[in-house]
Amino acid sequence: MIELSVVILAAGRGTRMNSDKPKVLHELAGMSLLQRVLNCAHQLNAEKVCVVYGHGGDAVPLALQGSDALCVLQEPQLGTGHAVQQAMPHIEDGTHTLVLYGDVPLIQPATLHQMQKMEGALTLLTVNLADPSGYGRIVRNSEGDVTAIVEEKDATAEQREIHEVNTGIMLVPTRLLKGWLSKLKNSNSQGEYYLTDVVGMAVDEGIAVQTVQPGHEWEIHGVNSKSQLAVLERTWQQVEAKRLLAQGVTLADPARLDVRGRLECGRDVEIDVGCIFIGNVTLGNKVKVGAYCIIKNAMIADGTQIAAYSHIDSSVVGADCQIGPYARLRPGTLLHDAVHIGNFVEVKNSEINQASKANHLSYIGDTSIGRRVNIGAGTITCNYDGANKHRTVIEDDVFVGSDTQLVAPVKIAKGSTIGAGSTITRNTPEGELTLSRSKQTTINGWQRPVKKV
Repeated sequence: MIELSVVILAAGRGTRMNSDKPKVLHELAGMSLLQRVLNCAHQLNAEKVCVVYGHGGDAVPLALQGSDALCVLQEPQLGTGHAVQQAMPHIEDGTHTLVLYGDVPLIQPATLHQMQKMEGALTLLTVNLADPSGYGRIVRNSEGDVTAIVEEKDATAEQREIHEVNTGIMLVPTRLLKGWLSKLKNSNSQGEYYLTDVVGMAVDEGIAVQTVQPGHEWEIHGVNSKSQLAVLERTWQQVEAKRLLAQGVTLADPARLDVRGRLECGRDVEIDVGCIFIGNVTLGNKVKVGAYCIIKNAMIADGTQIAAYSHIDSSVVGADCQIGPYARLRPGTLLHDAVHIGNFVEVKNSEINQASKANHLSYIGDTSIGRRVNIGAGTITCNYDGANKHRTVIEDDVFVGSDTQLVAPVKIAKGSTIGAGSTITRNTPEGELTLSRSKQTTINGWQRPVKKV
C-alpha cells in the first residue's frame, strides 16, 4: 500500500450557513463535519494529515486541539489549488497526497481504499448524477480517457450536458502534485487557482488519469447551507436505521430515529419512536427502549426495559432492570441487575445493587445502595452542603419510608427501617426502626410488618 498524506480543505466561509461558526464545525449526527472527515482519514493510516483553514479565525485549530492533524492557514483564499499549495511544504515528496474536503462529511474509508488500489499516477473520485448542476464535469475523449475537468461556470452548453462529475477528491503522487501546483493559472471566471487544472497538466504530460466511483452517492454530497445539512442529516440517519434493521433491531419508525455516535445492539432489541442515541451506546439482548428516550454513552444489559421519556447519561445499567418513565440517570450511575428506577427519579454518581427499588419522585446522589433496598416516594439524599459533596451509604435490606431526607455523610445500616417523613442526620443501628419527626428516635425491638398472604 502506498504511503499516504491527507490534505483536508476547510477554509471556506460558508456564507449560506448564515452563522458565525465556520461551516466545517457545524455538526452532523452529533459530530462536526470536519471531525467526520478526520476520522475517515485516520482509518487510512495516513503518514500526515493537514487541515487547511481560513475563515473563522482560530476556531478550527481550537476545535482540533489534541488531534494529530496539522493546521495550516490559507490567507487570502484564492481557490482550491492555492489551498493545497499551503499544505505542500509539510508533505513529503515520497508520499501520495489525498485531497479531501471538510464539508463533505460522509465519505467512507472503503471508497478511499479503492482509490489507493488504483495503479494510475492520478486518481479521481467521480460520480454520475441525474442532476449534475453545480459540479465540474469530467470530459473524456472518444476512447473514454479523461482529458479535463471543466467547472460549471466555465463549461460550454455541450459540456454541461455531461452527467459524470468531479467530486473534488483526488489522489496524486506528491512529487508530481507539487510541480503541477506551481504552474497553476487563475485565468478563469472566478479568478481563482483551480486544483482541477492539474488534470489537464497530467494529460498533457501523458500521465494516465484513473477514476473511481463511490459506493454510495451520498458519500460525496457537500454542505453549503443549513437546508443541505438537514437533508444530509436525515440521509445519514436512514443509513443508520437500515444498518440496525439488517441486524434484526425492531424500529417502530425508522424515519424517527437519531443516532449521534455509535449504537450497538444485541438480538431482539426494540426501539420506539423519537429516541436519540449519543456517543457510544450498547444495548444488550431483548432491551426495549420506549418512545422519546435520550441515551448517551451508556451500556444497557440484557432484558432491561426503559420506559418513555427517560434520560440516561454516562451510566451502566444491569440486566432485567426497569427504568422510567421520566427517569433520569446522570453520569456515574451504576445499576446492578433487577433494579427499578421509576417515574421522576433522578440518580447521580451512585451504585444501586441487585433488586433495589426507587419507584417514585426521588433524588439519589453520591450514594451506595445495597441489595433489596426500597426507597420510598419523595426520598432525597442531601449530598451537598453548599461547598462539598458527601456520600450516603444504604446497606442491604433497608426500607426507607416516603418523604425522607438522608443528610450525608450518613450510613443506614443493614436491615434498618426509616419512618416516613424523617430527616436522618446520624448513622442508624442495624435492624431497627429509626424515625425523626420532632426529633430522631430509635425504637428498640420494633418488628417490620410482614406481608399478608
